[in-house]
Amino acid sequence: MKTMRNIFKFLFASLFLVTFSCVDSENTIDTVLDYETGAILRTISVNNAVLNSSDPMSTFSVTVEEQDEEDGALFQQVNVYCQLRDLTADNSDGSTNDNSTGFILVSSVPASDFATGPVGLPRGDINMAFGDAAAAMGVGPTQYSPGDVFVVGLEVVLTDGRTYDWTSAAGIITGGFFSSPFKYNALLTCSPMPGDYTVYMTDSYGDGWQTTSGGDGGLGLEIDMDGVITSVALCSMWGTFDFTCTPNNGFEGTAIVTIPVGTESALWTFPGDYYGEIGFEITGPNNQVAYSALDPGSATVGLLPVAICAQ
Repeated sequence: MKTMRNIFKFLFASLFLVTFSCVDSENTIDTVLDYETGAILRTISVNNAVLNSSDPMSTFSVTVEEQDEEDGALFQQVNVYCQLRDLTADNSDGSTNDNSTGFILVSSVPASDFATGPVGLPRGDINMAFGDAAAAMGVGPTQYSPGDVFVVGLEVVLTDGRTYDWTSAAGIITGGFFSSPFKYNALLTCSPMPGDYTVYMTDSYGDGWQTTSGGDGGLGLEIDMDGVITSVALCSMWGTFDFTCTPNNGFEGTAIVTIPVGTESALWTFPGDYYGEIGFEITGPNNQVAYSALDPGSATVGLLPVAICAQ
């Protein structure tokens, strides 16, 4: 454990660039670099990065590990900030309204809430409830909507008054070994309208779907309803799926996904299009188009902004 901490310290000492000065001469430029050790919050795991805007208790959660030059002895607290990134174009009045905010302080987590982790450094969970964040930012349902993002920013405060956050982190620590971005995206969703969702699927080549991961046919469009997974895809000429795919004429087919009454969360995920041939459109129970990517290869890879909210 001590050896591991020493390795951390060796790498840690060169993370934060404080000053850079140059003196020019005819032949050389003399550069002097002054370094100051600081503090980082290493990401251990992102436990939940989806916020249900229908549930004020829906919570963003990340486990982090604090490190400073005294192995956590200088650690005082973590301040949790949030900003709204409005990604929805509201053209109801003929214009585009951007309700994005700056970063607002939501809460503070004292060092006493952290425990000593497996390498001797403070480790703990940072949790932020949707309702608390929305209240702190002063935003309501008319300012945000499913598909928008709450950006969570963390600031570590040391006992000597120094603070470090996403604006002061050197590029070397935001990824890789240190994995200390100080900032995370939390996607807004909502409790879905129950009923039958129609998934119209196309393949421009005419051989069914081949997506980017999984078995011979790949994984299809996946719907996670409160932890119960349903998948749909056009049957492929070249492989099989682990679920019942949709028969088709090669080019198109339709599947029905039923979301039961009382479902709290429905997350739609697309793994990607292997050959750039796939298109699909999702229509809700009220005939509202929830997501459309009919142009071949245009679908978003990963979590889809499908959100028709329950009344």
